Amino acid sequence: MESIVRIEDSDIIREVLGAANANAKTIEELFDVQIEPDMAGISVRGRDEATVRKVEEILHKLLRLGQDGVPISQQLSQYLTQAAYEGARAAFEGYHPSWICLNYKGKPIMSKTQGQSDYVDKIKKNTVTFAIGPAGTGKTYLAVAMAVQAFRRHEVDRIILTRPAVEAGERLGFLPGDLQTKVDPYMRPLYDALQDLMGADQYLKNMERGLIEVSPLAYMRGRTLDNAFIILDEAQNTTIEQMKMFLTRIGFDSKVVVTGDVTQIDLPRDQQSGLVHATRVLKRVEGLDFARLSGKDIVRNPIVSRIIKAYDRSTQDHSRDK
Repeated sequence: MESIVRIEDSDIIREVLGAANANAKTIEELFDVQIEPDMAGISVRGRDEATVRKVEEILHKLLRLGQDGVPISQQLSQYLTQAAYEGARAAFEGYHPSWICLNYKGKPIMSKTQGQSDYVDKIKKNTVTFAIGPAGTGKTYLAVAMAVQAFRRHEVDRIILTRPAVEAGERLGFLPGDLQTKVDPYMRPLYDALQDLMGADQYLKNMERGLIEVSPLAYMRGRTLDNAFIILDEAQNTTIEQMKMFLTRIGFDSKVVVTGDVTQIDLPRDQQSGLVHATRVLKRVEGLDFARLSGKDIVRNPIVSRIIKAYDRSTQDHSRDK
């Protein structure tokens, strides 16, 4: 069967199909169809009507997003194509990106999946937001982007980023060098996100002025954090006591995001994760919410999603064999 998706704007056609037809190839491989530019728009050829109609839906969705000014990246095309292929109607039909900010190069930063959009909305609505999900789902980067935007709008006076330096047992005094030298290896992902969003010069100026702080979790003890956007990263490696200590640091006019992956806990086996514990005891606290991301929200190379799914299947098989 053949169908024509009518598009008058040739620039939009190129954007929908992707650079070197990359978006079209992604759809062709999953649905076993042929997609080509046509005088009237985009032609779709497939073996049955149902498949062709589903591909039409994908192309129309990409077209609407492009007309709304959303960049049609290969990443976005893959996400929507996979959602349509798997029959995830809510993820496919409900998806619309949440704009967050511009990075220092003027590139728009926005959510790339429905799960990420829900996460961003929860940060906006709540004082404390927990983001739980596997690597590559944008938990940390989106939180830092939201912090940078709040800082630029003068909604907060400073940004505080922290994570437990569990690899060092948080006994940083035993490591050589000053505090900055000691914590740098553990804080590098946070530095990278800040520099990508602010640019190195602006980031360093704000660090020197004390408006951005990147510190290990142990240094949060005994403080009250007012007028700040605070991010606790890698929270699966906090103990219950550390999590409670951190959450009770929150002062007035502050916003908190806690991120973690409960499948990557590095604590000793006899210690319970503070993040896992928090999901049980804090679920009815007003002003606090949980955003749960999954493999469908992974925005790294597609192979990352396939690797995580393979490990998940292996874990499930191992559990059944016990």
